[in-house]
Amino acid sequence: MLSKLVPRIKAKPLTERTSSRDAFVYLDRVQKFFGWTAVEDKRWRIPYILWGIFMNLLLIFFLPISMLVAYIQKFKSFTAGEFLSSLELTVNMYGCVLKCIYTIWGFKGFTAARKVLDELDLRCTSDEERNSVHRCVALGNLSYVLFHIFYSGYVVINWTGYVLMGRHAWMMYLPGLDAENNFFVASLCEILLMSTVVTMQQCTDVSPLAHMLMARCHICLLKDRLTKLRTDPTKDEDEHYEELRNCVHDHRLILDYVNALRPTFSGTIFVQFLLIGIILGLSMINLMFFSTLWTGLGTMCYMFDVCLETFPFCYLCNMIIDDCQKLSDNLFQSDWTTASRRYKSTLVYFLQNLQKPIILTAGGVFPICMQTNLSMVKLAFSVVTVIKQFNLADKFQ
Repeated sequence: MLSKLVPRIKAKPLTERTSSRDAFVYLDRVQKFFGWTAVEDKRWRIPYILWGIFMNLLLIFFLPISMLVAYIQKFKSFTAGEFLSSLELTVNMYGCVLKCIYTIWGFKGFTAARKVLDELDLRCTSDEERNSVHRCVALGNLSYVLFHIFYSGYVVINWTGYVLMGRHAWMMYLPGLDAENNFFVASLCEILLMSTVVTMQQCTDVSPLAHMLMARCHICLLKDRLTKLRTDPTKDEDEHYEELRNCVHDHRLILDYVNALRPTFSGTIFVQFLLIGIILGLSMINLMFFSTLWTGLGTMCYMFDVCLETFPFCYLCNMIIDDCQKLSDNLFQSDWTTASRRYKSTLVYFLQNLQKPIILTAGGVFPICMQTNLSMVKLAFSVVTVIKQFNLADKFQ
């Protein structure tokens, strides 16, 4: 059913041409809407730039400021649950501002990385390799669709819960609009703005995952090629050597691809690592002490979405580290013992390079992996523990 609405989440048959960059089709469409990409028709360049400036000023600058103004103007009217529900989102929103800036700044890196993907696709000649690319392309698009469902689900559930109680979900400051006398109009403006900014946040979270999915795809294809080295008895020594050189070139391209993306993802994940513990801590306090049935459901959806921002990507980075280890194992276990001296010397050089795993770091400080992610999440339990020990929650009830 879902594949009929968004057909690119299903792997295309081999009769249809698919390239690795097709994994970002849905992501690119939304980023183009926000003005984060380049317009193809130069006649629309100036209007597109103006549109991008308007959208980013509205969502990256106006909306976070409006939340602060709302705190100043309406602080006394906040209940504890409303304040925490708004605060946990505001903290994430300011993190989103930084992640969006990193993503916009990394546009040239994305462009360079996709050119490298085009070169890697040229090596996918067999049906088995092409089928692997098709599956990973579908997985990249599926990740965007699933994130959109989960993120939008939080917005709808949280907004519905507060509207049913006759309250504003996020208590935004909307210039020129009296929110108390125009409740439904203000509420519609809130859900429209929040849905848009959540979609923008989604782009910054899906981009690392989708791009590194394609990196892992080509790493796995290289693993298979290394296993098949010198297994074809019909080829002579020069042809075997050329196959090895092609594998060395493939590995170099994969490194170039990751290095083109490294600065952008380092910044976005660093911001998220710094915030995830605080955001989850605030959400847990809200859920445990101040939530009703509907608002609690919205808070749980929000906590799940916050975990989605880092957990899948960190797990993928762990898988890539393991795959890099298998690259060197597969090369060493290939049939090289009877090869020429030239082949062996190239193999030794290649083996030394393969033993250096592809590791991404957040801000050049934290390795991006599950261990780091779990360490950051533990901060949430520390926040809840402090609240319980000092009975701070009882003072606001």
